[in-house]
Amino acid sequence: MTLSARIGSNRLVVAPGIYDALSALVAEQAGFEALYLSGASIAYTRFGRPDIGLVSMSEVVETLAAIHERVELPIIADADNGFGNALNVMRTVRRFEQAGASAIQLEDQTMPKRCGHLAGKTLIPPAEMVGKIKAAQDARRNQGTLIIARTDAIAVEGFGPALERAERYAEAGADIIFVEAPRSIEEMQRVVAAFRGRKPLLANMVEGGMTPLRDARALEEMGFSIAIFPGGLVRAVARHMLDYFASLRRHGSNQPFRERMLDFDGLNALIGTREMLASGESYDASHHERRP
Repeated sequence: MTLSARIGSNRLVVAPGIYDALSALVAEQAGFEALYLSGASIAYTRFGRPDIGLVSMSEVVETLAAIHERVELPIIADADNGFGNALNVMRTVRRFEQAGASAIQLEDQTMPKRCGHLAGKTLIPPAEMVGKIKAAQDARRNQGTLIIARTDAIAVEGFGPALERAERYAEAGADIIFVEAPRSIEEMQRVVAAFRGRKPLLANMVEGGMTPLRDARALEEMGFSIAIFPGGLVRAVARHMLDYFASLRRHGSNQPFRERMLDFDGLNALIGTREMLASGESYDASHHERRP
């Protein structure tokens, strides 16, 4: 089922944040219906850096292509601010689409951008963002590729101007609206009230961020169509890393940590090593030799 069909079913799509093919594979095996490729999570895991616009378009594309090769789920791809002007947006959309994105998220921050829950953001004019949305629409080759328009205006201009920006982006043809970092349940409800029945809405759940945390059922009842949990996995993995390395440093062995990790066979079962080797053997020349 396509991402559009999933959204059209009126059930909330929960898209966990992933950052490489392994995290995507585990999320798929856990039963999720869609994935969210988080630019922040790529910055955290691949480079050990914060989400402040350091990751390039080509680096995201490379990551996206590797994930798309490994899993079948629709991927929502974080394209930051399109990595430049409207012409850059067009190239970004084409590259993301070729690499397997089902939806492409664009935001109205200036360059360099930063995490939506960090202070100090600055915005481009609304008209410039409208141009980027139109450029994204013109660039996509598949009308099923969804364009998500995100505004970060709440923290910069206030809630009212953020809704005004979101309205302009909806009128420009964005398929999904994402008002980043509402600061209360009331603001979340007002976002839904402004677009209910007109545009699907995306909610961003960030542990320790500006927006009140709600579970999937509550977000669905509120009227959101997609819920992303972009950095939750990284925070969980980072915490596990701290514990793992502390244990290894203290004990000089992984034995005390064995119950909290996969063994060699367990990891190979997870990634399908046996099945892949069997597939390779089916093409081996010895299986196709002619016999007299």
